[in-house]
Amino acid sequence: MITLANEKNVYAGLIITINSQLSTINFQLSIINYQLSTIMKRIIIIATLLATISSLSAQQYVGGDISLLPSYEDNGSKYLDQNGNTIADLITFSAENGLNTMRVRLFVEPANASSAHKGEGVRQDMQYVIPLAKRIKAAGLNFMLDFHYSDTWADPAKQWTPKAWLALSDDQLSQQIYDYTRDCLQQLVDAEATPDLIQTGNEISYGMLWGAEGTSANHCYSGNSANWPRFTTLLKQAGKACREVCPSAKIILHTERVANTGVLTNFYRQMQNANVDYDIIGTSYYPYYHGSLSTLSNALTILKRDFPDKPVLLVETGYFYAWQPKISSPGVDLSATYPISPEGQKAFTTALISTLQQHDNAVGLIWWMMEANEYGHTGSQQTTTGWYNASLFDDQTGRVNPAFFELQTFIRQDDAIRSAESDGLKPENRAAKTYDLLGRIASPRQKNRIVISENRKTFNLKP
Repeated sequence: MITLANEKNVYAGLIITINSQLSTINFQLSIINYQLSTIMKRIIIIATLLATISSLSAQQYVGGDISLLPSYEDNGSKYLDQNGNTIADLITFSAENGLNTMRVRLFVEPANASSAHKGEGVRQDMQYVIPLAKRIKAAGLNFMLDFHYSDTWADPAKQWTPKAWLALSDDQLSQQIYDYTRDCLQQLVDAEATPDLIQTGNEISYGMLWGAEGTSANHCYSGNSANWPRFTTLLKQAGKACREVCPSAKIILHTERVANTGVLTNFYRQMQNANVDYDIIGTSYYPYYHGSLSTLSNALTILKRDFPDKPVLLVETGYFYAWQPKISSPGVDLSATYPISPEGQKAFTTALISTLQQHDNAVGLIWWMMEANEYGHTGSQQTTTGWYNASLFDDQTGRVNPAFFELQTFIRQDDAIRSAESDGLKPENRAAKTYDLLGRIASPRQKNRIVISENRKTFNLKP
């Protein structure tokens, strides 16, 4: 017979047992919480280490020179995707399809250029460049600024001093290039369009700022020490301005002598001997000007051997999809292997990327004038005086060429994710960004995406 007292004792025992079990559960939960906290700390430590490593590794760059895009847009050119649908914004479209870098050239006073050069696309002053640079940065892409330090095209055959600088002495010119570079960069920083990469000169294999058009003065050649001190002083001054205004930007020294490795290596040896401050070897490579892919491969091998600490970036490249012009040595006609057609252009792009990926010092490629497209223009005249048939859009249809989509394959998956993480460490990047699992800019609605939060303090995988 259970008495009331016995019932109380039973209930009391049960309460003690339950309390004991709850205490045990709470203890176990505290252990689990501690373990979870430890795991999270380890994850944070690992993520920090990975981010640190990624920031030290060479980032990869792939994209195009779009210096004439605003002109094509203003003239009514229609950009279409592979299905014939209108591309609302080429820069955003590029970001959504795996490109991460856009290049824009800058002239001192392009109004002084000849009518022929203006017709070819010389028009980029600061008022032209700043809005375009802001669009590039707003799309989350790297912005490469290409200083020409001239009123018109600068290349191995012409490096004419701007008209406003012609009367300056060498000492005054040295100060002028510093002041001009610093002022241009400060305007971009103030406009929240800070360059990520800066070319201090365009195709400067034989020097720059030679003087008035037609002069033979101030050229820099292999086997001759004349003019190199003047040239390297100018580059140092330009680089000094870059470091002061854009300390996170990479400085590129751009040449184009892959077909003549003696000239190529002499140039960068001169830079080394003069202690010129720069980060990346930039070069141009067009098979119809510079030779076969094996020529490029050989140049990359030699640059790795002689300058192992300098990554190499193809800041200009291209291949025709229609109407290839006559080719002169050392250029080669590759049309038997890569037909002059949209598919042939894609096949060349695949082979070019394969060549680059065989060299660990090759960190990217930029397709020159990728935006050229006269289709549907509404202006009284074309944007340029002639079609450029090596762009990534078909002038006759406005459709994107298959080679456009091939470019993104340069970025390897593991490198791409590190690139996204490294990009997230840049202090000037404030707004949150979304990447796909290959590290490419992605839509916020895309599945399996990585979101780097505001101020880049956390990384979240969104299934």
